[in-house]
Amino acid sequence: MKTIGLIGGMSWESTVTYYQVINRVVKEKLGGFCSAKCLLYSVNFDEIEKCQMSGDWKKSGEILNQAALSLKKGGADFIVLCTNTMHKVADQIMQNVDLPFLHIAEATASKLKAHGICKTALFGTKFTMQQDFYKSVLIKNGIDVIIPNDDDVSLINDVIYNQLCMGEIKQESKKEFLRIIDDMQKQGAESVILGCTEIGLLVQQQDTSVKLFDTALIHAEQAALFAIE
Repeated sequence: MKTIGLIGGMSWESTVTYYQVINRVVKEKLGGFCSAKCLLYSVNFDEIEKCQMSGDWKKSGEILNQAALSLKKGGADFIVLCTNTMHKVADQIMQNVDLPFLHIAEATASKLKAHGICKTALFGTKFTMQQDFYKSVLIKNGIDVIIPNDDDVSLINDVIYNQLCMGEIKQESKKEFLRIIDDMQKQGAESVILGCTEIGLLVQQQDTSVKLFDTALIHAEQAALFAIE
């Protein structure tokens, strides 16, 4: 079994999901007392969030690069970045690390293609929704991507940072997310990517008839399967 190197803490609430899913998948596949071999480097999200808000992506990349190097020194066989937004600096994170890197957007694109999805809506932070670093991976895989209007982008972003990353789950926010999901379906979306690892804490598949793809679950499952393949 390979040792998984997890870069987490962005936020720690969603990193918990990674640990749970990875170990559940390993147990389902291998049985008995089997659990995942993994190392976790959990960063101080306050430092990363300040870099995001100030646009200092270089500094955030340096912080996460040090995390990746530490995981390599600790014996990790590959790296999993437990967040969507910070894949913006994935190349910088993996400088001089020389280990496989499981990209969350690539994992998500593979899952959508397996379900025959050609057009999807993308939810996430404003960076993930509005910039190209994430959408370009989906488009490269032949998937058309739409995002909400500017007001709803702001709403989603505010809920992520001011509620979900703080561990707050509010029913009024859930209703707003479901409203936006319905709007995206009316615009032709066959599915919605929950492209922030916290969104799955608020909205689950049983809440809507629209197909949801929770990137945290997809990414964690891929990590577990890669570790035991």
